[in-house]
Amino acid sequence: MKLIAQVKLTPTKEQHQALLKTLESVNDAANYISERAWETKTFRQYDLHHLLYYDLRSRFNLTAQIVVRVLAKVADAYKLDWKTPRTFNRHGSIAYDKRILSWKPTEVSIWTVNGRLKIAFVAGSKQAELLQYRSGEADLIYRNGDFYLHQVCEVEEPPANDPSEFLGVDLGIVNIAADSDGVTYSGGQVNGLRKRHSRLRAKLQSKDTKASKRLLKKRAKKERHFATHINHVISKSVVAKAKDSGRGIALEDLKGIRDRITVRKGQRRQHHSWAFNQLRQFIEYKAKLAGVFVALVDPRNSSRTCPRCGTIDKRNRPSQSLFSCVSCGFSAPADTVAAGIIAGRAVVNRPYFSPALGGAG
Repeated sequence: MKLIAQVKLTPTKEQHQALLKTLESVNDAANYISERAWETKTFRQYDLHHLLYYDLRSRFNLTAQIVVRVLAKVADAYKLDWKTPRTFNRHGSIAYDKRILSWKPTEVSIWTVNGRLKIAFVAGSKQAELLQYRSGEADLIYRNGDFYLHQVCEVEEPPANDPSEFLGVDLGIVNIAADSDGVTYSGGQVNGLRKRHSRLRAKLQSKDTKASKRLLKKRAKKERHFATHINHVISKSVVAKAKDSGRGIALEDLKGIRDRITVRKGQRRQHHSWAFNQLRQFIEYKAKLAGVFVALVDPRNSSRTCPRCGTIDKRNRPSQSLFSCVSCGFSAPADTVAAGIIAGRAVVNRPYFSPALGGAG
């Protein structure tokens, strides 16, 4: 599995200026390449290399390998389509490979327009452990006045367990997630913050000024970071519980979830504002690293099915939070019941997707 180790560079004042100048020079070169590519309708890296290699080296004073990397950056940007000219932020990230970046225990040797520099970095214990598995490129990133390196690391996955039981996870609106053990994750507090973000967003949108649009972009970034943090917390907790209990994890198959689920008008904003797919991806990759098997099951009618008698009826959900079977009278929190149904379906389908039998998950 490929993961990213993020480390923070701690350059001197002179080194900071050299790194900033390097970003600007390389991205100026990228914009120049993009202009020429658009003018000549030349978009493949091989063709751009033959067209611009020597011109770039003389015009921007770049080394051979950094020219190769910036040509690749532009070519990759045009892979999506050739209908729109691409432009690059002067302080946008640039890629380094092992020819122009080498790692030491507490510093990196990195190419800049001022030559090779040895720059110290700081990393947490988890990031330092990941760096032992370095593989491929690293991106130099300038963010909020600081420089970071994002290094690709390839970590070997342990074999997944072959569970006989599963921890079911149901995703919802009031509670972002609930498991079959009766634990709910990030309900009222998170939804309160989401409502606050929504009110601030509406206020800024009503102003319709350049300043308000700029603030809207910052607000959107904050919301994304907030959702990512919460999803990390939830996924870490779910995977740890499954691993400690020797169970697999049963998740809803989220394909088409936004179109499949009908919600009241007042809940539409909440329904469409959460990164459900990101949460599932976080659970899946953390589970792989922990050797926990993940099964995807069809969630249809999971919130309307009675776990005791099997009755499926819309009336089994008299309210958002309560499940009450119209047939046998069984009653419990609705999200917990749905998570239990999902876990049960994973057990029933276990022979189909069991890792020991080489089935599908």
